[in-house]
Amino acid sequence: MPTLIIKTNASLESTASESLIKRASARVAELLGKPERYVMVILEPTPAMCFGGETSPLAFLELKSLGLPEDQTPALSAALCELLDETLEIPSNRIYIEFASPPRHLFGFDGKTF
Repeated sequence: MPTLIIKTNASLESTASESLIKRASARVAELLGKPERYVMVILEPTPAMCFGGETSPLAFLELKSLGLPEDQTPALSAALCELLDETLEIPSNRIYIEFASPPRHLFGFDGKTF
């Protein structure tokens, strides 16, 4: 259900990538109160990115989850920004996050929809 996509131009070593996606998976599960076995994290290294006319490290995140409570998005934003600052040293003012809560019939898993 919960899916986090991280697109960034920050330099990543393979060990840093694995650490980041594992930490992100556990954090998303904790924040949303969902079993981690359903959390998917996708890391897309994207070297060609620009924000505010600058190409210094930045990130664009997409967090999708069924029933994502709108009143929790400020806390989710803070936690995800903190995670990227800790792991990739990307300051929160260089991160955009898109939150989405798709209808259950538009989210598929295991040959079915929710």
